Amino acid sequence: MPPASARRIQVPSIVINQGLLRRAQCSLSHFAAALIAGAVIVISPIAYAESTPVGPQPIAVRQLPGWTQDRLDGLRQALARQCALRAPPAPWPVLCREMPPAHELRGWIERRFVAWPIADDKGRRDGLITGYHEPLLTGSLQRENDRQTPLYAPPPEVASIAQSAANPRGRVQRWHTRAEIDSGTIEGLEAIAYIDDPVEAFFLHVQGSARVRLRDGSWLRVGYAGHNGHTYRAIGRVLIVRGALSREEATAPGIKAWLRANPSLATEVVNSNPRYVFFRRLDTAAADGPVGSLGVPLTAGRSIATDRTRIPRGALMYLDGIDPLSRKPLRIAVVSQDTGGAILGNVRADVFWGAGDEAERRAGLMREQGRLWLLWPADAEPPAVISRAQSAQ
Repeated sequence: MPPASARRIQVPSIVINQGLLRRAQCSLSHFAAALIAGAVIVISPIAYAESTPVGPQPIAVRQLPGWTQDRLDGLRQALARQCALRAPPAPWPVLCREMPPAHELRGWIERRFVAWPIADDKGRRDGLITGYHEPLLTGSLQRENDRQTPLYAPPPEVASIAQSAANPRGRVQRWHTRAEIDSGTIEGLEAIAYIDDPVEAFFLHVQGSARVRLRDGSWLRVGYAGHNGHTYRAIGRVLIVRGALSREEATAPGIKAWLRANPSLATEVVNSNPRYVFFRRLDTAAADGPVGSLGVPLTAGRSIATDRTRIPRGALMYLDGIDPLSRKPLRIAVVSQDTGGAILGNVRADVFWGAGDEAERRAGLMREQGRLWLLWPADAEPPAVISRAQSAQ
């Protein structure tokens, strides 16, 4: 949808017949009567410019900051994965049929899309950009010692995966808290695996998926399968409020280090987050990424998690942020293919960085202010997230 431009419209003006006016000067009442009778008015059209609508307007994709520096490697793979779905999210059923090979992708996006700036409900453009990764953990299918932490499948009382996906905020009726579940007193819970490191097991509840190296050398991939319905509470904030960590120290590596250094306090801090996540076994190939909420394997550096109540599922987007390792601008095209309990708001994204040590460092340190654009077909009306931002300004 091109930017709205000023439109010129015709309105009537009143022109006084000067001869009649001179004759009527002796009597104001005569002039008034003439006006009422219509004897002294002539309709003459004049034009004025309607004011330009207030609010964000789209720009050409090639005008995005750093657009030509993004090599777009991996972007077509991310898009192709969602195009392989039986029912790709709108507007991709049409776009998937048009999508060209990788070497023509840039030109196609420039011709087919415009870039709408994303703002929050108060019109602010800057928002929080974080990162996540797929942890590589160790564990077993049977409990081997008391230090291991179980990963539980969702019990019947908790919403199923399908119900959670259909519910925009993933809300379920509140079940037992994290502290109650971890106490081991609730019957009927089925463990799908046991994780060796309890700190990594807790962070898995934040990351949502992992690969677990079993004793025989094989890998088990696990992924998000619902939660207990309680509100997510970031323990980093808890540690900041308590004075245990500064805001700069409250990164994933910093929080992990504190939990390991303070085992007597770790349980209380962890339980301050009442949300508990349940898991399921995933059958995707080890070479693929974990499956996001859209139902497709995530692509490192291209898939992001967003608030599903604000950002359309499968939306092509553009991110302008800061690389947490190099501290240089991070300007990349991304696709909304996942969601998360802590990912709330219009200008909010969590970038998936893949698996391995570098992905873990990048994800753990990434907590930056950034901006987002929605890349939407030029011939289509933008979704509600744009109209909400326009009405806020």
